[in-house]
Amino acid sequence: MAFRIRGLSPEPFRHLFGLDEAALAAAGARRYVVDHAPGFPDRIELRDLEPGETALLLNYTHQPADTPFRASHAIFVREGADAAYDAVDHIPDVIRIRPISLRAFDASHMMVEAELVDGSDMDAAIRRLFARPSVDYLHAHYATRGCYAARIDRA
Repeated sequence: MAFRIRGLSPEPFRHLFGLDEAALAAAGARRYVVDHAPGFPDRIELRDLEPGETALLLNYTHQPADTPFRASHAIFVREGADAAYDAVDHIPDVIRIRPISLRAFDASHMMVEAELVDGSDMDAAIRRLFARPSVDYLHAHYATRGCYAARIDRA
């Protein structure tokens, strides 16, 4: 069973790229110059940013459905990112090197299962969750801070 992992579209964030600090603050965002790696996981390109790159920290509604599981949290996006990660049957390193909370949702956006896995064990966990007919899609979260990482669908 093939799966597809996608990063976020850069479109909803483009208006923030290049804003000064006051304008970012007014939008509820902050700019960071990356000073170490890993540590700033970009949600668009699904990679750890390198020292010297700039990251924007902002709140993102990753589960917008009107259910008890509606949720948002802080995420980093690379300032200037222009193309979302999109791959079939491949776990990007940014996820593979971290503990991950996989959350399985049904078509009504209700959580039906969850697993805590080492990122290196993601492939098997994804396939195990998708083996359940009730699972429509998965959300991966970085387990340590709870931040949304990526959406995973059947390919």
